[in-house]
Amino acid sequence: MGKRKHIPSEIKEQVLHRIRTEGISAADAAKEHGINTQTVYAWLRRSAVMPSNVLQMNKLKRENEELKRLLGEVLLEKERSKKKNRRHAV
Repeated sequence: MGKRKHIPSEIKEQVLHRIRTEGISAADAAKEHGINTQTVYAWLRRSAVMPSNVLQMNKLKRENEELKRLLGEVLLEKERSKKKNRRHAV
């Protein structure tokens, strides 16, 4: 079995805070801090009343960001199309 290393509580709180407030995924937070992903999920389970709500909220935030990006692309393409049509109509 591997050797366990102690992770300071400050790091733990920082990771959990970033997941909850910044909407980063648990996997990304774990990778950035050099912590096992399962450790982060265990922290979430122990610290949250309903951990699935935190994870679900982060998932919804990422989906929302993706939808906003896609909507922006569609609106930009629509504007380009309008300008192109105006030039050809003259």
